[in-house]
Amino acid sequence: MPSAPVIVVDYDPAWPAQFAELRRVIAAALGDLALAIEHVGSTAIPGLAAKPIIDLDVVIASSECLPEVVARLAALGYAHEGDLDVPGREAFARQDDRTPWDGTGRAWPEHHLYVCPQDSAELARHLAFRDHLRAYPDAAAAYAALKRRLALRFRNDREAYTLGKSAFVEGVLKGAMAG
Repeated sequence: MPSAPVIVVDYDPAWPAQFAELRRVIAAALGDLALAIEHVGSTAIPGLAAKPIIDLDVVIASSECLPEVVARLAALGYAHEGDLDVPGREAFARQDDRTPWDGTGRAWPEHHLYVCPQDSAELARHLAFRDHLRAYPDAAAAYAALKRRLALRFRNDREAYTLGKSAFVEGVLKGAMAG
């Protein structure tokens, strides 16, 4: 089955509210297992063009909490997919567009849900990248321009789109995590 095309859209001011609603439902299900739920990825950076997909990182104390987190997220309709070759970040897939199942039957915006231990290097990368682009609008604008070019060039190749961003992302992280 082919993947969905890569479409980058202008920043949507509704994204923070969509994140907040998702966060509310997930936090209620996880209780004190979730130390934090972070809005990461491009939709978390005001003004940044992005694929319209909300990325959430649930922060847990340690991997020892993961089995209970998996069980509670399954009750909301999320299927655990493992780390997908990214150590320190467990991925969860939505079973349908009504996930998370909160009893309302509402359709939720497209989103990616990850669970990371608080000491995860991948979590640190997500937060450093987000925080750097929030603090440096010129870097965010350069990233948006790159994303738009790549989305046009690799509309039907998500892997090439992602690879095309790698050097930029690593450059930002090198500076952001050094300081």
